[in-house]
Amino acid sequence: MSDLSRLFSDLWSVLWGMSLWVKIGFLGQAAFTARFLVQWVASEKKKASVVPVAFWWLSIIGGLVLLAYAIHNRDPVIIVGQATGLLVYIRNLMLVQRARSRGAKRTKKDQKDQGEPAELESTTRPHRVDSAAKKIPWS
Repeated sequence: MSDLSRLFSDLWSVLWGMSLWVKIGFLGQAAFTARFLVQWVASEKKKASVVPVAFWWLSIIGGLVLLAYAIHNRDPVIIVGQATGLLVYIRNLMLVQRARSRGAKRTKKDQKDQGEPAELESTTRPHRVDSAAKKIPWS
């Protein structure tokens, strides 16, 4: 057996031997880590620091899964940390939605005033990459 196949065999044995709750904890951590990758890719494409909406959704998913893991383990430190974080993530999504609603209303008003379609300004759509050439599907 080669070293590489032995490594994968040993890794599989470790993963298979974990409890369901440890696997759930790792799943939550993976979702939580993925949000940084999404933010990094979006920022690289925009050539500026941006926070796509997917960042907040992954934060909520990862936070909920890690909160469930913390509750199962009765860990008050992680419970408080994840619960507090969830409030922040939800509030940020609410702010993004409010800004989008204002932008849509402004665009509708501009179209009515000018009698022609108006482009939605990038400042009215926070956390989005609006360049058609560099569109990011999850933002």
